[in-house]
Amino acid sequence: MSEQLPISSPLPATTPLHAVLVRPEIPHNTGAIGRTCVALGCDLSLVRPLGFALSDEYVRRAGLDYWQYLPLAVYDDWDDFLKRAEPCRMHFLSTKGGRSLYDTTFVPGDTLVFGSESSGLPEPFYERYRSALVRIPMPGAHARSLNLANAASIALYEAYRQICAGRHEADDA
Repeated sequence: MSEQLPISSPLPATTPLHAVLVRPEIPHNTGAIGRTCVALGCDLSLVRPLGFALSDEYVRRAGLDYWQYLPLAVYDDWDDFLKRAEPCRMHFLSTKGGRSLYDTTFVPGDTLVFGSESSGLPEPFYERYRSALVRIPMPGAHARSLNLANAASIALYEAYRQICAGRHEADDA
């Protein structure tokens, strides 16, 4: 279902944030998240299986002409990601998270991990990474979850705000 691409070397230490999609299913979401990553200067890692081919026109259309600027790595599975990407601090976004996104402190080099659209993170992650589970507050009574691309944008921009916004404001003064 997904095409074979070379797997990149470990994530560069100069990138302030890393986004990881575990088993993404919808090409539009991956394309939109890729575009957000380009806007923020983040790397995007995809962990197989993918529910689409990376050459899919919907991925490219959602990323528009930004896709060529996206630092992208594709991994065969979670263990392959851990071994090759060597992430430092990871935050796992989930509706099952006990800590709010806004009570989480982000630092340069952090990795934000998102699960698939239909089932979230793989079941073993909820126990293995319990202390790193983070949720986006949803005070509305009828929403079960947010769209993956929206959730990734919210979380990545909050992390960016904490890490980079002050630095850029100082540059503008």
